[in-house]
Amino acid sequence: MNILDKITTDKRIEVNLRKQLIPIKQLEQSVLFERDTISLAKKLRHSHTGIIAEHKRRSPSKQVINHNLNVFDVARGYENAEVCGMSVLTDGKYFGGSLDDLLTARSSCSLPLLRKEFIIDDYQILEAKAYGADVILLIAAILTKAEIKQFSELAKQLQLEVLLEIHNEKELHKSIMPSIDMLGVNNRNLKTFEVSLDTSKQLSELIPSDFVKVSESGISSIEAIKILQPYGYKGFLIGENFMKTDNPGESAIQFIKDLQS
Repeated sequence: MNILDKITTDKRIEVNLRKQLIPIKQLEQSVLFERDTISLAKKLRHSHTGIIAEHKRRSPSKQVINHNLNVFDVARGYENAEVCGMSVLTDGKYFGGSLDDLLTARSSCSLPLLRKEFIIDDYQILEAKAYGADVILLIAAILTKAEIKQFSELAKQLQLEVLLEIHNEKELHKSIMPSIDMLGVNNRNLKTFEVSLDTSKQLSELIPSDFVKVSESGISSIEAIKILQPYGYKGFLIGENFMKTDNPGESAIQFIKDLQS
């Protein structure tokens, strides 16, 4: 069993427990459930930098990244840096995140927020809406084509955008549907954890132009972005590069300044 299979198995147990603790009706009564969402896809299309900055305390590949930062401060810092959007890890067991992190980020900034999670159930999409997300992540590697369709169409009904993550051509082919807004190419092999920008390069020409192209993992330098921009990528998800510093917001400001120079 690889790490993705293990996470997914644990996630099913976790979601079943959460369903018992907080009924759907309670989620739908959340103050944030009726808020108008902000389009990340639109911001990426009109941006020259395309930075989606992440809040991530740890990961299975890097273990501890940074446990000392306050989500509120990180979100404010990212907004001040004028990034296009913020990604918030809400998985607790493997990434040290929580839905409260999403709620805190929502209360402290007006950026489009991506709930970065291993979504395997409709319930998690309702949670995303109730806790202030604008975008959900769907991972093709853990979903069937029917599930991708079901989850992405529910997201549309809730005015949430969908970033669909793929790792190879096979996953891409089952992911092309009208209810997807952005296609994210993960440069990390989730079985070996090796990272290569070649994944983004190779898949770029296969992604139809009506989807916003996002490159994920291994984006830690200006050079990486400049290499991928000619391949049509408008979004770049950056996590560890900012989070491993004492001030992610300041790091993002300097990164974007260097990128634009």
